[in-house]
Amino acid sequence: MLFQGMAKAIAARKRVLVAAPRTDVVIELTPRLKAAFPTTSVVSLYGGSEDKGKDGQLVISTTHQLLRYRNYFDVVIVDEVDAFPYSYDKSLQFAVQKAQKDNGVTVFLTATPSAELKKIPQVKVPKRYHGYPLPVPKFQWCGNWKKQLNKKRLPLSVERWLKERSENRKQVFLFVPAIEVGEQLVRILSMQGIDYESVHAEDEARHQKVEKFRKGEIQLLITTTILERGVTVPNIDVAVLGAEDVIFTESALVQIAGRVGRHNDFPSGDIVFFHFGKTMAMIEAKRHIEKMNEEGGF
Repeated sequence: MLFQGMAKAIAARKRVLVAAPRTDVVIELTPRLKAAFPTTSVVSLYGGSEDKGKDGQLVISTTHQLLRYRNYFDVVIVDEVDAFPYSYDKSLQFAVQKAQKDNGVTVFLTATPSAELKKIPQVKVPKRYHGYPLPVPKFQWCGNWKKQLNKKRLPLSVERWLKERSENRKQVFLFVPAIEVGEQLVRILSMQGIDYESVHAEDEARHQKVEKFRKGEIQLLITTTILERGVTVPNIDVAVLGAEDVIFTESALVQIAGRVGRHNDFPSGDIVFFHFGKTMAMIEAKRHIEKMNEEGGF
């Protein structure tokens, strides 16, 4: 979606910035953009990056790293503009504005625009580059899953779903509402012979685990909402345990569902919201996706 405009800017010797609020997104985008623009000098900036201090025509950066730039970029593209912390931090928003040249242009990207973002001029792209519909979430009641986890067992519907994918060697994201829930699942799954890892924001080995998951070396990745955006795995199914939890807002659930069907060779997949009661956020997330499919002609 971006490559043609970026290529035109690069050919005109413009400086191009692709910024995102989270390090995970920058790490995900860097190899893809380097592959797309092999003759362009590319710099990737985030906490701990080896590229700090380097200069490039195409810069991929977290919004935090932009505080050092002023009147520098001709084209600024901010991906996941509604994501934390950018959406809540005025200093990061100011950093993006300051990094753009006076005669430059800024483009905001998101699948889940806020009410404020909807007020500015926009272009809506209702379907993916491969032309297939967005996978629509299924709702699956799983009973009082908290009580069952406390008794060191999985809800039966969740256990069946995971075992089926384990037998078929299908990679799975399993989203949980809290680190503690992930830790409970780790203890339960360790007794079931399923190949898994668990990640969260405080996990120092998070990036290495995600990279192993991308390479297919891990079958099941249990994660908090830290990976709701920015990570692309070609052939994957996704589930949310406890989808009724308040942390799973409409936008979070839409983003989580968006992990499925991203690759041209695997445009479909399973997305299940396991719950102990439906919420308006769940219902609105499903409506959001169905509406996008309708606008895309499906």
